[in-house]
Amino acid sequence: MKRDIFDDDHEAFRSLVRTFIAREMTPHLAKWDAAGVVDRSLWQAAGRAGILAPDVSPEYGGGGVSDYRYHAVRNEELARAGTLSPAFNLHSEVVGGYLTSLATDEQKRRWLPGFCSGDAISTIAITEPQAGSDVSAMRTTARAAGDDFVLSGQKSFVTHGLLADNIVVVAKHGDGDGHRSPPGSLFVVHPDMPGVVPGRPLPKIGLHSLDTIEIFLDDVRVPRANLLGKEGMAFVYLLKNLPRERLSIAVSALALAERLLEDTLAYCRERIAFGQPLTGHQHIRFQLAEMATALQVARPFTDRCIVEHNQDTLAIEEASMAKWWNTELCKKVSDQCLQLHGAYGYSSEGLIGRAFVDARVQTIYGGTTEIMKEIIGQAIAL
Repeated sequence: MKRDIFDDDHEAFRSLVRTFIAREMTPHLAKWDAAGVVDRSLWQAAGRAGILAPDVSPEYGGGGVSDYRYHAVRNEELARAGTLSPAFNLHSEVVGGYLTSLATDEQKRRWLPGFCSGDAISTIAITEPQAGSDVSAMRTTARAAGDDFVLSGQKSFVTHGLLADNIVVVAKHGDGDGHRSPPGSLFVVHPDMPGVVPGRPLPKIGLHSLDTIEIFLDDVRVPRANLLGKEGMAFVYLLKNLPRERLSIAVSALALAERLLEDTLAYCRERIAFGQPLTGHQHIRFQLAEMATALQVARPFTDRCIVEHNQDTLAIEEASMAKWWNTELCKKVSDQCLQLHGAYGYSSEGLIGRAFVDARVQTIYGGTTEIMKEIIGQAIAL
């Protein structure tokens, strides 16, 4: 089916992103995987190319176009190239969503120029050792102390924690009343603040260049000027912004799965087994047909979600549906495509093998599949 949600300007941006990936990223993937982190210069190059902040006001160095489809284009091209690291979407969409909607004018002047240029890498710290999808179980606290807040606790699986200059930390106030979780707030924490202690990089089965660490907050004094949004409103803000993160993951997952199938189709047409191409065997044709059909069915729903999010009408449960369906589909497709590639698919030097391990986490981060089903279930039950 022909896609009709992008115009010529979006396709021009797609060409820009594709060229950027080929020139600035693909040649260095192996080096970054070995180092466990991408070069900071990549972020600055992305800033110069206008990839990081297409929707931020030109006053701060952004593109000034409030159109989510540019983010979707960038995510698709990164995924199709097998470059799920670095997580530009986390910086640009997730943290960017909070900064542009919640920051005061003074905060925007402080944070957005570096955000747009790539000189100030941004991330968010929500997950804790005992609080993943269940955000209400977090233990990191914030108590008022004059003109400051004092943060204490531990955050885990902080993406780009080694490189980040601005870390949006979610912390709660007090212990609650035993029946309800206490209110929480968002704070912008900088790694050079006294009491911010980065932990070791966490070993992962994939996404090796995506630096992921624990961060310990030992009575960190954060000025009230770094409070993002209103005090006590963190969970409301999270509820509003998490669907955007989930749609972003869904967009990447589907684009990657489509690329994997394209490569597998090409391989199966060329690979000879028992005197004929793999596509000559009915069982393999059926596998390819099943994957092609599943991807074709997922595409119009995902595109509709992109359009509705762009119109600010996307329902929370619809974003959850897209996230659950596409990430589980990508997991299945990556497994089947690896099998069809045989030993070549198991090589970490090829896209198929890398995607098999890199994409696996998509069903976990941003809210697990089980949490997505619970959100959907609660919505349709009501």
